[in-house]
Amino acid sequence: MRLRSVPLRLPMPATSAVTAALVLLPALLLLSVPRRAASGLDRLIPSAALLQSFRAEPAEPAPPLWRQRLGPADAQRLWMGQHRLWWQFWGSHGDAGAYLVLPAPRGVPLPAQAVRVDDVAVIAPDPLARQLLLEQLKAKRRPPRGLAQRCSVNLQQQPTVLWSAAAVGQLLGPLAPLAQELEQGCLLLSGAGRTLSWQGEADASEAQLVQAPPPLPLPATAPLRQPQLLDLRGDRLELLLRGPLESPLLRQVLAQTYGLGPEQIRRWQALPFVLRLRSLAGGPFRAGLELELQPAGRTGPRSPDAALQGWLNELSRVLQDNGLALMTPQPGLSTWSRDDGQLVGGWRWLADGRLLLFLGPVPTLVPAQPPLAEASWRLRLQPQAMAQAGLLPEGLPPLVRRAQQVVLQGRPLGHRSGERVSALSGALSLP
Repeated sequence: MRLRSVPLRLPMPATSAVTAALVLLPALLLLSVPRRAASGLDRLIPSAALLQSFRAEPAEPAPPLWRQRLGPADAQRLWMGQHRLWWQFWGSHGDAGAYLVLPAPRGVPLPAQAVRVDDVAVIAPDPLARQLLLEQLKAKRRPPRGLAQRCSVNLQQQPTVLWSAAAVGQLLGPLAPLAQELEQGCLLLSGAGRTLSWQGEADASEAQLVQAPPPLPLPATAPLRQPQLLDLRGDRLELLLRGPLESPLLRQVLAQTYGLGPEQIRRWQALPFVLRLRSLAGGPFRAGLELELQPAGRTGPRSPDAALQGWLNELSRVLQDNGLALMTPQPGLSTWSRDDGQLVGGWRWLADGRLLLFLGPVPTLVPAQPPLAEASWRLRLQPQAMAQAGLLPEGLPPLVRRAQQVVLQGRPLGHRSGERVSALSGALSLP
């Protein structure tokens, strides 16, 4: 016996009640959840390469940016009335200078040169930058979503910094491809004494609705020991290679000249690594560069990793074809020199099976590698010492350039469906 489906028939009053419930219930739910009012910052975010919020301290003198944009008298008068937050941002054209952003409730008169954007006033660095902002504000843009939306909330509540890919390019210049995983991000800032700390997130994915990652605890701030200037370590070399390898020309050169095809590159990307920069007291080099790799299943220097050793043999042929000479080899050590006898670099197998490649003199001391705790990578550098040696990108903010040490660490959450999001934390120490 087959069972026939019988349509459910409700009396007309019941049908009307069900229909009304299906229509009204979502509306009531939306009304019961308070919606954050749109702010002027939401409209500024799409035009900002870098946007930062600061706590107002009216007992202190007005900040230099206020005096530059408003003049000494108006700056001090308006500064005395600030009690919460103010902002500054840089547009995609970083050389235009910073925009000053102030709270601007309705009914409060604005400075003559200010542009009202909903509940904030924006004072541009010059008339051209002001006109550029007005043109950008005319464009209809989608409100901030995902990371940008979360950051907009934080920017209105506490000291926070938001950046975009344009800011990474302006700050790091030719080194920007190495920081591709930090293409856009948001950090919540806190300070104590001479230390500035932060926690937040970075997103290099095309998906705009990626959820926030779990927070990453602040790192230990043990200082680097001289002569080290920089120490970057991670559980996968892919962290450094992902951005540069997006260049088809570079992939072609690596394959044709250095024998690094797709399979070899995949093997390299999976290796744990340490990248170090150390100062040199004399000689033709300002610093020495070291890249330490940890092959899987290390067996010691007498039987090095076969795949890496095979590539080193190929590299030796390329270096000889380019005019470099192999100096007197030592067990586990290969060094190369120019025609004038100047040593330029080489590689060595360490006692525990690690491979150390270097540019400059042979490293005399290779530090031990303490394991990373909760992070997947960690960067430590001494910006002040690097700036004095001319080894720091010019675009970095003055506060970073003056720092004695900066620590930044990250924990990617894996790549799935185009999502590339990381939790970040770090600290900056002034001398």
